[in-house]
Amino acid sequence: DYIVAKVPKWPFDKFVYGKRTLGTQMKATGEVMSIGVSVEQALMKAVRGAEIGCDTLRMKAMLELNDEELLALIAKCTDQRMFAVYEAICRGVTLEKLHEITMIDMYFLNNFKNLADMEKKLSQGNVDAELYLKAKKMGFPDKAIERLSGAPVPMHRNPVYKMVDTCAAEFEAQRPYFYATYDEENEAAEFIAKREKKPCVMVLGSGPIRIGQGIEFDYASVHCVWMLKEAGYDVVMINNNPETVSTDFDTADRLYFEPLTPEDVMGVIATEQPVGVVAAFGGQTAIKLTHALENAGVKILGTSADMIDAAEDRERFDAAMEKYGIKRPQGTTVMTTEEALKAANELGYPVLVRPSYVLGGQNMIIAYQASDIVE
Repeated sequence: DYIVAKVPKWPFDKFVYGKRTLGTQMKATGEVMSIGVSVEQALMKAVRGAEIGCDTLRMKAMLELNDEELLALIAKCTDQRMFAVYEAICRGVTLEKLHEITMIDMYFLNNFKNLADMEKKLSQGNVDAELYLKAKKMGFPDKAIERLSGAPVPMHRNPVYKMVDTCAAEFEAQRPYFYATYDEENEAAEFIAKREKKPCVMVLGSGPIRIGQGIEFDYASVHCVWMLKEAGYDVVMINNNPETVSTDFDTADRLYFEPLTPEDVMGVIATEQPVGVVAAFGGQTAIKLTHALENAGVKILGTSADMIDAAEDRERFDAAMEKYGIKRPQGTTVMTTEEALKAANELGYPVLVRPSYVLGGQNMIIAYQASDIVE
């Protein structure tokens, strides 16, 4: 009934000078898993769930390479190879040539070609309801369809959810978990209708493990689930990391194995109709969703979107420290390279440079000289 795809979570966004070549040495810090009705759908879900800035297989870094550079990259085994192969297909490189270079099975290269063909159709515009549904079944989110077509989607369709069976469906699943797809039968809604009526609360998980966002958020999320169940709530968990306790089949009342993006989460909300969503225990992955959910009318339980923003926005946080006389290292908020260079000179090198809305050091550097900031 379904295909499972896994994509590793690589730490090269934090180790920018690290060698991206992959071999027998362990370099991934974690992984994401996705479930779909086809290789294309499962792969697209996994890629956007990996939180690498992609909602399709089109990676911005690949667009900047010329054809010669692209083929040279494809010849190496790196974390970017899959995206380089996809970019080459989009540019018309034959599957036979790519197979010769990479020895990737033609079956999977054809899956990539199917996605590239759909992307080309969408980029021609005139997306009607039929084409929209085909794109959704292949894993394209609304945001990507609109970007490719240059126009708003002709409609929005929420997914339905299918239950992951026990081994060969030998016996009925008692602690089910679900995956999204696009047909007519919503097995999750049917399952909910049979259960005892309790108010439902949704807990957002922590997504892929990466350096600085690991087991502590899974621990917090699981204890949140347990306490909510003890308080008498029906608890739903959304996460896409197979290595966590939060995605064990018996942790929450229902588990949705889906990417943690606004559209994917809102799809689950449409089926579950929770009284509220808890985001505070899921680390950066979860808390960055609070504004989109709140703007959609979803009630955020626990730490509010505004208070999360006050803690995550460097300027607001510094103002709070100043107000209550809390000591902290000297610093300032900057918006441009010029402002950053001026601030670093005034503060004195070395300086710590980090953006707002990051946990665990993502895109953070210690700058020892002006060139470190500029780069």
